[in-house]
Amino acid sequence: MTNWHCHLLPGVDDGVSAVCETNKILKLWETMGMKEVWLTPHIMEEIPNKTAYLKNQYKQLQEQVKDSRIRLHLAAENMLDNEFQHRLAKEDLLTLGSQNQVLVETSYYNPPMGMKRILNDIIDHGYTPVLAHPERYMYMEMKDYREIKAMGVLLQLNIPSLFGFYGQEAKTKAKHLLNREMYNLTGTDTHSFRPAEHILNRKISPKMIRKIKSITA
Repeated sequence: MTNWHCHLLPGVDDGVSAVCETNKILKLWETMGMKEVWLTPHIMEEIPNKTAYLKNQYKQLQEQVKDSRIRLHLAAENMLDNEFQHRLAKEDLLTLGSQNQVLVETSYYNPPMGMKRILNDIIDHGYTPVLAHPERYMYMEMKDYREIKAMGVLLQLNIPSLFGFYGQEAKTKAKHLLNREMYNLTGTDTHSFRPAEHILNRKISPKMIRKIKSITA
C-alpha cells in the first residue's frame, strides 16, 4: 500500500515536530504492511515553505530513518492561494509520483475564487491536479465532484474519513465517493501519532478493504 498524503516531515508545518514521532508512526505503518509513503508538507501563504528548504529537511530525515523498511518520497500539499499561483507560474512544484501530479487543497468552507480556472491552469502547465480529501469540503456536492473529475482532476481519499474521524458529513461523503469508484489515490493525512493509531484500531469490513485495495493497486 502507498500512502500518498501525510505530514511526517518534522518541524516544517502543523504535522509532527520531532523525528522520534516520525519513527514511531513509520514503525506502526510497517506492521500494517505499508510500503511507500509520500511526505506532503503544507505550502500556503501562512506556511510558505520553500522547495530547497523542504528538500534539505527531507534529506536529513532520510538519514535519520534509514533503518525503516518504508520507502519515503517528498512532495507537498498546496493550498490553492496566491502563493501557489506564483509557484505554478515558475513551475516550482513538488510533485507526486512520475506523472507530474500536484496535491492541492482548499479551505474546508469555501472554494477559492476562480477554482476551476486555477485547476485548468495546472493542467495547462502539464500537471495533473490531485484534490486532497474532497470529502471534507463542506461546499462540495456530488455534482461538483463529477464536474472536476470530468476536467481531469484526481481525488485523494483520507482513509480516516471512512471512520468518522472528521465528522459524520465527511464520513457519508467518503463512503458515497468510494462506492461510486471516484477516488484515485488514498492517504492518511497523518499529522501526529493519534490519527495513525486510530486507523490501526478500527475494524474495516471486507467490502471496504476490497474497495480501498482497488484504489491502491
